[in-house]
Amino acid sequence: MEATEIRRTVELEDRHWWYRERRAILARELRELRRLGPPGRALDIGAAGGGNTRVLVEHGWDALVADFSELAVELARERGLRAIHADARNLPLPDARFDLVMAFDVLEHIEEDDRAAGELARVLRPGGTALITVPCDMALWSAHDVASGHVRRYTREELGALLTGAGLVVDRMWSWNVLLRPVVARRRRHTSGSDVTETSPLVNLGLRAVVAAERYLPVTSLPGVSLMVRAHHP
Repeated sequence: MEATEIRRTVELEDRHWWYRERRAILARELRELRRLGPPGRALDIGAAGGGNTRVLVEHGWDALVADFSELAVELARERGLRAIHADARNLPLPDARFDLVMAFDVLEHIEEDDRAAGELARVLRPGGTALITVPCDMALWSAHDVASGHVRRYTREELGALLTGAGLVVDRMWSWNVLLRPVVARRRRHTSGSDVTETSPLVNLGLRAVVAAERYLPVTSLPGVSLMVRAHHP
């Protein structure tokens, strides 16, 4: 991720509807994991300043940020998070070190995504959980993807094959941002860069209400803008 996009993320993520709702989903997943046992060590790969990492810490996890960007590492440390500079394709970390590994919107940035997925699995202990998100469907490819440094968008089959090839077992895969997909597709046909921008408080509230409704509606099997996965190391 380019420095401009990292700075944009850090500036917007506390209030922007997209980031706030994704943190709410992460918190839900962490509550479910808590029923399986107490929090342990967590690794957040490609954390871009640590907005999601803070959710891990709030839920009791001993969390570490690993990011390729020195700027992201610096920003995470400024937020009081432990952070290291690392390439997701070659993590400077021991095998089976973590109980939870997160990679939110990381794999689509990496040409050798199979190497990154393999490293994710390598540092995850047997029985540990992986939480992963990626943008889906090349039909939505646009200037937004170019500006964000994406290499690809994934189908369910492609993402599932990537993760199982790395040795993970996919427990659940679901679509996110389903209700707003038509709006996103239309907007991205007419934009020349990233569409993660500041919105008015009223519009921000409305968009968050729409995407939050997906928590209660049976839409997660329909095409969305992103794919989310929960997997484990057997």
